Amino acid sequence: MKAVRLHGRGGPEQLVYEDAPPPEVRPTDALVRVRATGITPTELDWVETWESGGRPRRFPIPGHELCGVVEEVPAGAPVSVGDEVYGLTEWDRDGTLAQYTAMRATDLAPKPVSVDHAAAATLPLSALTAWQALVRHAGLAAGQTVLIHGAAGGVGSFAVQLARHLGARVVGTASPNNRGFVGDLGADDFVDYTATKFEKVVSDVDVVLDTVGGDTLARSFAVVRPGGTLVSIAEAPDPGRARERDVRAVFFIVEPSRPDLLEISRLVDGGRLRPIVSAVLPLAEARRAYEQGLGGHNRGKIVLLVDT
Repeated sequence: MKAVRLHGRGGPEQLVYEDAPPPEVRPTDALVRVRATGITPTELDWVETWESGGRPRRFPIPGHELCGVVEEVPAGAPVSVGDEVYGLTEWDRDGTLAQYTAMRATDLAPKPVSVDHAAAATLPLSALTAWQALVRHAGLAAGQTVLIHGAAGGVGSFAVQLARHLGARVVGTASPNNRGFVGDLGADDFVDYTATKFEKVVSDVDVVLDTVGGDTLARSFAVVRPGGTLVSIAEAPDPGRARERDVRAVFFIVEPSRPDLLEISRLVDGGRLRPIVSAVLPLAEARRAYEQGLGGHNRGKIVLLVDT
């Protein structure tokens, strides 16, 4: 099969489109013929990309979110051969930048019927992260206020829409050229982080979702009300600051979840959640896709189409 593999640690220059052996299909796995896969630009140097069970892999295949067609399934699987599915793979095994991927059958869900494969491929990591951040970890409720950093990005663009669906007041931070875009997604207020420090104009929010980390995360404590929640997907918040401010601080890494994907499909097909495709490129141009992604300021997700 054709796949994109990493030939060394570094950046996109280490990606090679080439022939690769077929994936190992474990007893609980489904084999999926990949139609489209979303990329996560920062994953090229993750430890999880390079190791499986604590052992380095020589030429790992990156990518963790796919949309495709089931080729093989184990007995009792919740999906069948021929089903159009989407899902998030485990982190410590070869990924989705390939014609075929093996992954746990129980992590797959039916693809939303209202969107194509490219749009569906933006969902398994970013929309799942936004859902788990706001629903599972923050418990965001109608009438609350949420501040979303990076509101135009892959996770942020879904988080704005989900928060709106949940009935929250939404404040989004992004660069000035994304003001209209973030507003169209459902944000009530917008902060241009290049011109205004958000803590000067935002206060007493119930929830902050941080997708940026660093100084943005540190400054976010000042805007959360006592008893509120700060959720970060970029790095762990300072527990000392959390205690001082009486804020519940959470860092998490998204987990594969068929039940969550079923709910996301319902929202997409109901017109409540819109996938945002930044660009679509063929699998053979993965290096260019990652370079574009690492350049920053992309709206939504970059997707690779796989010719099978």
